[in-house]
Amino acid sequence: MFAVPCLEALIRERFDMQLVVSQPDRPKGRGLELAPTPVKQVALAHGIPVAQPERIKNNPEFRAQLEQIRPDAIIVVAYGRIIPQWMIDLPPLGNINVHASLLPKYRGAAPIQWAIACGETVTGVTTMRIDAGLDTGPMLLKAEMPIAADDTAVTLSPRLSQLGALLLIETLRSFNSGELVPTPQDDSQATLAPLLKKEDGRIDFSRSAQEISNRLRGFQPWPGAFSTLRGKQLTVHSARPGKGPQLTTGELLVNEDSLYVGAGQGTALELLEVQLEGKKRMSARDFTNGNRLIAGERLGG
Repeated sequence: MFAVPCLEALIRERFDMQLVVSQPDRPKGRGLELAPTPVKQVALAHGIPVAQPERIKNNPEFRAQLEQIRPDAIIVVAYGRIIPQWMIDLPPLGNINVHASLLPKYRGAAPIQWAIACGETVTGVTTMRIDAGLDTGPMLLKAEMPIAADDTAVTLSPRLSQLGALLLIETLRSFNSGELVPTPQDDSQATLAPLLKKEDGRIDFSRSAQEISNRLRGFQPWPGAFSTLRGKQLTVHSARPGKGPQLTTGELLVNEDSLYVGAGQGTALELLEVQLEGKKRMSARDFTNGNRLIAGERLGG
């Protein structure tokens, strides 16, 4: 979905698009019927041809198709494939990428998630020319956006996608006017935002309550945040740093209607919404009412 506003902006501004390239249709829903990507749907609705190659690196048919078009620029947004050198070299203006971070910070597949998880209060979008490295190419333009205290990757991503669409149009216009000067990235300031794994959602209670809360917000909707209780997975849907009493790491405590768990550096995390394996999502209050917690019981044990 992140790429859709960029495509819609290019259509709205009447750029001459000869081809849209999208991921292949994938099975979806209970019937596992092939479903077109959102990008494909928008392109077809506006009469733009669509290609959906399974691979692009060693694909002579796809290469011949692009070489016949001879594009001035190739726009790459959230495509999820390594761009081969022949494709990088093809257009005079290069392959222009809309990346959802303030490069060189958060290079990689999950920049929105990791920016929140690492406690950033400001992020943004960078347009850049793709080179052979991982988000290492020269930067073109940047735009900042604040991260609200209650933002998750789900709430922040749509706002960044809209910002990225505006920045892309500004970038292309600056190219046309000859005003744009690419700026090399400072590799010494680079950080990575690798593809998320299921294990990234496992709560490490040696981290501070604020760190755990940041990761919970960043890793929505997947892999989320989870631990174990009595041998079953406990998913934490909502939590915040609390002001509970001193607890050991992972130790649970019911204090009136609130549920706390001990975290690192002497902090406590207040659990707000949880879901025990095999049960429905519920408030911490309903959870404690339905599960008699034993004094000193722990998560993750």
